[in-house]
Amino acid sequence: MAKVCEFFDRQGVGSRLIALEVSSATVELAAAALHCAPQRIAKTLSFLLDIGPLLIVAAGDTRIDNAKYKARLGAKTKMLPLAEVEQIIGHAVGGVCPFAVNSGVKVYLNCSLQRFKTVFPVCGSANNAIEKTIPELEKYSGAADRLDICKDRHC
Repeated sequence: MAKVCEFFDRQGVGSRLIALEVSSATVELAAAALHCAPQRIAKTLSFLLDIGPLLIVAAGDTRIDNAKYKARLGAKTKMLPLAEVEQIIGHAVGGVCPFAVNSGVKVYLNCSLQRFKTVFPVCGSANNAIEKTIPELEKYSGAADRLDICKDRHC
């Protein structure tokens, strides 16, 4: 979490971080802690391609569509093994977010997020979050692109 706090402090928005007294490690826990609908939680999923690791940030009520993933990214879905997530991405499971990630990690936003004015991604640990507009999420995550690779048709 310190890495994300420092990142947002450098951006001048560190004061917007929300410290939670309870876990935000899952969509359901985060929604309860933040008193918002689960779909407004911007969950970050970690995958591994031959060209390297990638994160997909999607609305909390969506699921990856394997066929769309393969058609768009050219490979079958392969999630990172839990034991390797922190080393490869830079954040531990439960706190994986698209901010201040390790070099070489590509970030993509799923179009399911665009139906909301703001969303809540976690920020490097299982007990914090930040509220961001979609343009802010795109900016601060350094997202490479927006994708339509979820089963649920929210795009």
